[in-house]
Amino acid sequence: MSEEKKRFIQEFVPGKQLTLSHLIANPDPDMFQKLGIQEAGALGIMTCTPSETVIIAGDLATKAANVKLGFLDRFTGSLVIVGSVSEVEMAMLEINRFLSEVLGYTPSKITKS
Repeated sequence: MSEEKKRFIQEFVPGKQLTLSHLIANPDPDMFQKLGIQEAGALGIMTCTPSETVIIAGDLATKAANVKLGFLDRFTGSLVIVGSVSEVEMAMLEINRFLSEVLGYTPSKITKS
């Protein structure tokens, strides 16, 4: 009996861009527990390409507003920002602004739910 090998396919979007910027205001408390992060008023979810950009984005977020990094993955470009709704939004706006104006990235519209 042969063991089935599982393959993961990861898709990268060419270029320098934020592929997702979404703010979740007042998420269900279960979401924080499942993510393993401290509960707050909002979650900001971002995805950066190339993935290493997330290091810059995380630094910008914590300097721009009173937020915490809930999750940062330099291999996938995923970033989760935690804080009040206004602070998370401020951090996300600054990340989009800096990456666009200073580094020439394509910004992402910040969507909200």
